[in-house]
Amino acid sequence: MACAACHAGSSLALRKSVSSNRVVVKSNLNGVGSSSMSFPIYLSCEGISTSNANFSNRNLFSRSSKFLRFDRFKSFSSHGNGKANTKPSEERVTVLVIGEGGREHALCYALRKSPSCDAVFCAPGNAGIAQSGDATCITNLDISDSAAVASFCHMWGVGLVVVGPEAPLVAGLVNELSNAGIPTFGPSAEAAALEGSKDFMKKLCDKYGIPTAKYQTFTNPDDAKAYVKEQGAPIVVKADGLAAGKGVVVAMKLSEAITAIDSMLVQGSFGSSGSLIIIEEFLEGEEVSFFALVDGETALPLESAQDHKRVGDGDTGPNTGGMGAYSPAPVLTKDLQLVVMETIILPTVKGMAAEGCKFIGVLYAGLMIEKKTGLPKLIEYNVRFGDPECQVLMMRLESDLAQALLAACRGQLGQVSLAWSSEPALVVVMASKGYPISYQKGTVIKNIEEVETVAPMVKTFHASTGLDEYGNFIALGGRVLGVTARGKVMEEAKERAYDAVEAIDWPEGFFRRDIGWRALKQKQSA
Repeated sequence: MACAACHAGSSLALRKSVSSNRVVVKSNLNGVGSSSMSFPIYLSCEGISTSNANFSNRNLFSRSSKFLRFDRFKSFSSHGNGKANTKPSEERVTVLVIGEGGREHALCYALRKSPSCDAVFCAPGNAGIAQSGDATCITNLDISDSAAVASFCHMWGVGLVVVGPEAPLVAGLVNELSNAGIPTFGPSAEAAALEGSKDFMKKLCDKYGIPTAKYQTFTNPDDAKAYVKEQGAPIVVKADGLAAGKGVVVAMKLSEAITAIDSMLVQGSFGSSGSLIIIEEFLEGEEVSFFALVDGETALPLESAQDHKRVGDGDTGPNTGGMGAYSPAPVLTKDLQLVVMETIILPTVKGMAAEGCKFIGVLYAGLMIEKKTGLPKLIEYNVRFGDPECQVLMMRLESDLAQALLAACRGQLGQVSLAWSSEPALVVVMASKGYPISYQKGTVIKNIEEVETVAPMVKTFHASTGLDEYGNFIALGGRVLGVTARGKVMEEAKERAYDAVEAIDWPEGFFRRDIGWRALKQKQSA
């Protein structure tokens, strides 16, 4: 099974040319209210203090010794976490986070708290990330243009790039940046096939004995329909490629499976991502997310988390990108975590290395703890942090995230240990009414900035927000906010999160009211 060959057809071409000589930088790191100024890039900028700066007139991606340097622009430092600096001998780093959602906001938040992190950029970021001061947003840096990203990194002395979403990983951004000598956390395009192609993942499981649901792959709709009639319902139909979290149909009736097959193979609802489908057995049990940092050979487990995929209370309605999450997940006991590492994560890491495409990045295993056996089976792999699981993990992480990710890039995870808060965390996703089907954009959201004063240890992560002409936050997507809280016990974390949610004034938004119900039910049973 040749890794590169399996993936060659799905990689997107990265454009090499620098598409723009203008970069917009937005931040609120110095505590100043919204302001804006423009100046030529070649002017000396020491002492400038502004929350929004538009750099123009010269090409940002070429510089002489007179050009603006980050180390001369101290007002962009994002280290304001109140902690003492790291030891002088410890490496300092400036980080660029690629992406614009709630996951990326959570990563920026954790990196800004990292004692060794001098500054955090986010491209393109969003209005909430910029306004929160968790990163300096580079709003028009084209992240699909690898040459532009590499030039920006060289220009600003970026020592670590963290790629958040799956699309640039599958497209090969890590390959290009690594070739340019820039440490980049995330898998190569070849290794990202673990998420980019479910067929690739299933074949890897077959070859290396990784427990997963039995399956068949199809390109012909008639063959697929014959198979589901033979197997019966419930059954699961999946698009092979990336589908923004919407390419999985859990069909409780045969008619639902037939409709899903027609949608993907006949109507082309997911384009090329659905030209090959996987039909697999329905696993009964409890889903849970397991994450591990991987440096190609070593895997370092993170804390567990549990997502809520269905749109409605009581896990009803269609699947979404995630309506809430909590960490830790009581269903994933310490003993089960060892089983996951030994039977799923480590065989995958070794298998990928044997196939000639070592995996470097975060390996996100979507698991089913089977009801009939009590043992974990792999449902699917993602090759990046989950969203919204990342939000609760970053609320609990107490170690220097920047150094851990650098160690992964350098094959040094064996020297790393991570510290976690013993307090659980819970996130409630606020979404636009109508999500995940159709919803209105541009609706105004009020009181976002005030919610973090409702209770201690509350943080609002922005997934898809902008600003209107009056400076109000507006919703730009389906999942818009991730209101996250930590507490001494899960009940307290839930209470704090929902108190904060109730303080937000957004008539056009909605949220599930039962996030955490599985954890609380299990606790009551115990």
